[in-house]
Amino acid sequence: MPSPKARSSAARSGSVPCAGGNGRYEFVSLSRTPPPHLLQRQGSDPTAARLRASESPSRRRGSGSSTSSTGGQQLPEEDCMKLNPSFIGIALSSLLAIDLWLSKRLGVCACEDASWGSVRPLMKLVEISGHGIPWLAGAAYCLYKSDSAAGQEVMLNLLMALVLDLVLVGVMKAVVRRRRPAHNRMDMFATFSVDGYSFPSGHATRAAMCARFLLAHLVLAAPLRVLVLLWATFVGFSRVLLGRHHVTDVTFGFLMGYWQYNLVEMLWLSPVMLQSTIGQLQ
Repeated sequence: MPSPKARSSAARSGSVPCAGGNGRYEFVSLSRTPPPHLLQRQGSDPTAARLRASESPSRRRGSGSSTSSTGGQQLPEEDCMKLNPSFIGIALSSLLAIDLWLSKRLGVCACEDASWGSVRPLMKLVEISGHGIPWLAGAAYCLYKSDSAAGQEVMLNLLMALVLDLVLVGVMKAVVRRRRPAHNRMDMFATFSVDGYSFPSGHATRAAMCARFLLAHLVLAAPLRVLVLLWATFVGFSRVLLGRHHVTDVTFGFLMGYWQYNLVEMLWLSPVMLQSTIGQLQ
């Protein structure tokens, strides 16, 4: 048994006494590498070695710093809350939330089980009246059957306006790539791949543009002019009732269709201009 003086000197030197296999005490320094026979005894238990390694001070410090801010799970950077969001971001997020909520509340004809499901066949008839295929076929037929130069000019530019509308709406949908409302039932008439996207509403752009075109270039009585405006408004509104589009899709579609008519007026084709263009190409 060591003397008290030996124990006090060992405590000052930072050593810890341990009992060997022969009953003798051996002193191991905490700052030096342990003897080989102690390393063999410590390494005989792999589970204890792994526990000691996992509970090392540096590992505990690293794990505490990485999980203390996330509650035990490190979140991706994009999922972390921004402490200083911009005013524009807050406004856009609020507008999007209101748009989604209002579009869902107004989708009363989205399916047969909806509150206004019995009116769905009538809404689908209005949908077909604003579809691009009937308008393209009708404009081409009227152009073919027209005998006067003025009638051919009007029908030719209407046909050009319809093609321009399809191109611009298709490009806009491919760029924005906004999905249709979740409550929409995809049973549209003659759908294409680009119609899987929602922004903007092609029916709304076509209705607004064709309404301006008809009011500007056809001689109509006052009741018929009112009827054209009501038809264009009802076509856009039916898109929300059927759950095809959001409210902002239809609103932007009306504005885009109104602007498209101005573009058609700028690119107006007259028979003389068309004949001269064909002659130059030949």
